[in-house]
Amino acid sequence: MNVTIISVGKIKEKYLSDAIIEYSKRISRYSKLDIIEVADEKTPENPSDVEKSKILEKEAERILKYLKKDSFLITLEILGKELTSEDLAKKINDLSISGKSDITFVIGGSLGLSKNISEISDFKLSFSKMTFPHQLMRVILLEQIYRSFRIISGEPYHK
Repeated sequence: MNVTIISVGKIKEKYLSDAIIEYSKRISRYSKLDIIEVADEKTPENPSDVEKSKILEKEAERILKYLKKDSFLITLEILGKELTSEDLAKKINDLSISGKSDITFVIGGSLGLSKNISEISDFKLSFSKMTFPHQLMRVILLEQIYRSFRIISGEPYHK
């Protein structure tokens, strides 16, 4: 299994970087993992709809450069489908069994994802109806990917 995470924005906080390193190391026992950071656009204090759209399009162009044709694309979106940890593990396992050994997760920036990225998504995943900082979302996603591999492998995990 190959897992790629494309994330808008850089991680600035050391505690988040440390968690990303730790979960990446744990995941490496089960899968190849690539984390790709694309630059985020500077967002003004109260952006207009036109400014928001331009920002999302610029970030989308950067994301599109890294998408692979044969990879199953999962976008993280507030309006996506909510899954339990067990359901996410099943989704990953089912993809693997069906021959999809390459999965790409995309985390948008502070404004989310552009419509054209959402439209090409194979699966829209929501972790909650709440909004999380996109930097923290990378840690949460990595933890859930790790948990999924533990579940798939029949190994113990905390419920």
